[in-house]
Amino acid sequence: MKALVTGCAGFIGSNLTDYLLENGFEVYGLDCFTDNYSYLIKESNLQSALKNSDFKFTEKDIMDVEEFPEVDYVFHLAAQAGVRDSWGENFPVYTRNNIEATQKLLEFYKDLKIKKFVYSSSSSVYGDVDLPMKEGILPKPVSPYGVSKLAAEHLVYLYWKNYGLPTISLRYFTVYGPRQRPDMSIHRFVKSILKGEEITVYGDGEQTRDFTYVTDVVKAIAIAAESETNGEVFNVGGGSRISINNLLVEIEKVSGKKARINYFQKQKGDVKDTWADLAKIESVLSWKSETDVKTGIRNYIDWYINFYDIGGGR
Repeated sequence: MKALVTGCAGFIGSNLTDYLLENGFEVYGLDCFTDNYSYLIKESNLQSALKNSDFKFTEKDIMDVEEFPEVDYVFHLAAQAGVRDSWGENFPVYTRNNIEATQKLLEFYKDLKIKKFVYSSSSSVYGDVDLPMKEGILPKPVSPYGVSKLAAEHLVYLYWKNYGLPTISLRYFTVYGPRQRPDMSIHRFVKSILKGEEITVYGDGEQTRDFTYVTDVVKAIAIAAESETNGEVFNVGGGSRISINNLLVEIEKVSGKKARINYFQKQKGDVKDTWADLAKIESVLSWKSETDVKTGIRNYIDWYINFYDIGGGR
């Protein structure tokens, strides 16, 4: 089997790439190494894959690619991430990288005989809606980032509806785990607590999130790719929610160190709560989250201490 993974040097993309290689896939990796965080970190994410002869890597922007490889599966994870940076003058970056790039891939593969096009979406498409968040409700994104991910979802659907391209979209809920981006909350919290630095929390800390461990997400992607279901959207979440304040307490327990917290005003585009309704993915794809937050936090801190040389390396 051959697969294209866009955003292969990123957090989820690199974990997925390693999983596919371990399971006998020939993987074509595509990543343009955007400058949203250190090139060295992204490069290290690919260390294992680059040693595998079944991995072929291209460092290039999707919009600059003239012809994509012929594969059985397309895993589209490349995107411009970040809710708070998606406003104002930055929005064209999001429309280009999240909407136009998705359309370009769909257009290329629409007439090829692929088995599945798996699109990585986000819980940010929902906005502030009733909990738990169900796939069938009307999404009301409250950030330009969420708007761009929802627009791409619609593109994915219409290429299935009009061209019969076998597509599926997965809405991830706050993914965390090894290789997590440095700007993401759990990474920032763990780093600051281990180093004794102050933590910035936007809002009162009582906002809740449904955190999803990265290995569970990778398994959901693999199951979705092998399924016979097309043209559908599925939530991928941990199945429970925890407040930011209680999350910090859990990190304190595992690390044995006390958090120093500064609370700041809530930021534009931040939703109050997220919580995935998993009934659809459990019944249709037979996928279940396997990693609870306490276990995931413990695993992540162990990885962080090793990777960052006890918090002081990089």
